[in-house]
Amino acid sequence: MQIVASGLAFPEGPVVMPDGSIVVVEIAAGTLRRIQPNGSSSVLATTGGGPNGAALGPDGKLYVCNNGGLHFMERDGIRRPVGAARDYEGGRIEVVDPETGRVERLYDRCGEHRLSGPNDIVFDAAGSFWFTDSGKHHRRHSDHGGLYWARTDGSEIREVLHPLSSPNGVGLSPDGRVLYISDTASARLWAWD
Repeated sequence: MQIVASGLAFPEGPVVMPDGSIVVVEIAAGTLRRIQPNGSSSVLATTGGGPNGAALGPDGKLYVCNNGGLHFMERDGIRRPVGAARDYEGGRIEVVDPETGRVERLYDRCGEHRLSGPNDIVFDAAGSFWFTDSGKHHRRHSDHGGLYWARTDGSEIREVLHPLSSPNGVGLSPDGRVLYISDTASARLWAWD
């Protein structure tokens, strides 16, 4: 095993790009960073908030779950999230053009309610995507999380499962018939078909 990059600001969601580079989200910096095979890196896009999970869409663009921002504390040299950022502005799904770094907001609500903390994303064979929303812990209350399905053109988003305690990762079986959700707080992996 080798270190590919260091000094990243709470990285998650690595995406291997067709050119061999890797794009990671930096939640604490509100950026997407491209890391080249030789280890050099540069900021690809600035989203603000807290970009979390990311996936390469069928159109070659990056689809990003943005949790709206987290507050971080450092203890013993380790940075950890401890709730919503003071400037939390709500969660959203964003689209990033990997060639230009242009960021577009695709969804920030489902029907009448706002997204709280989109976390992870996976594409299905039809080119639509599923994503988890982990909810958000505020000072005096918490928003529950859920599972969502959406189209890449911004025309449709559906809440599929709600409430969930703290849905985190999401994945599909090879045949696309079973969807898996990892729930952090309950320490469980759920299968849904």
